[in-house]
Amino acid sequence: MKRSLALILTLASGSVLSAAAQTPAPPAPAGPAKIAVIAFQVAVAQTNEGQRNFADLQKKYDPKRQQLKALSDEIDNLTKQLQAQAATLTPAEQQSKAAVVDNKKKQLDRDSQDASNDFQQEMQDVYNTLASKVYDVMQSYAELHGYTLVLDVSVQQSPVLYASTASNITKDIIDAYNQKSGIPAPPAGAAAGGVEAPRPRPRTTAPSPAATH
Repeated sequence: MKRSLALILTLASGSVLSAAAQTPAPPAPAGPAKIAVIAFQVAVAQTNEGQRNFADLQKKYDPKRQQLKALSDEIDNLTKQLQAQAATLTPAEQQSKAAVVDNKKKQLDRDSQDASNDFQQEMQDVYNTLASKVYDVMQSYAELHGYTLVLDVSVQQSPVLYASTASNITKDIIDAYNQKSGIPAPPAGAAAGGVEAPRPRPRTTAPSPAATH
């Protein structure tokens, strides 16, 4: 299950909102272009709200993860017992015990897949909702500081080969969003127990500020 959840985290932003791509951009101001870069997925995940929401989602699925682990351990124990008793069991008994193990394995596969699908959908919803709000803050920040273009360097096919530290606004957007949301930073050690910031798969369009309206 742990491997399944880790995989889900990498898929969390597969359907990030794309309406912004259909919205005409405002006219660029006269003068030289002012360009910034941002690791947008990192910004979303590292906001105080993002850390809180993703940690809460992990905690919500902890009981299910423990349930699946218990079933997996039971299958391992039954398999070892069957192997240890192979010499003393009749063919019919071996077949019966093997059928029990096989049925439990099928149950584990079904339950794991169901839990994975549910977790993925909720993670997607959490990410999309927060990404849209972070995008609003980023857009306001860019307009306020006169940026004519903001490039997302967190996508795999990013055209950016080099960007100075001064042009990276990732931390600025995180700080600006935290200030706007008013949500405090999580306590030290709150991410313990395997909770990780999500690593969404790259997207090609920015989330739309209209999506939350």
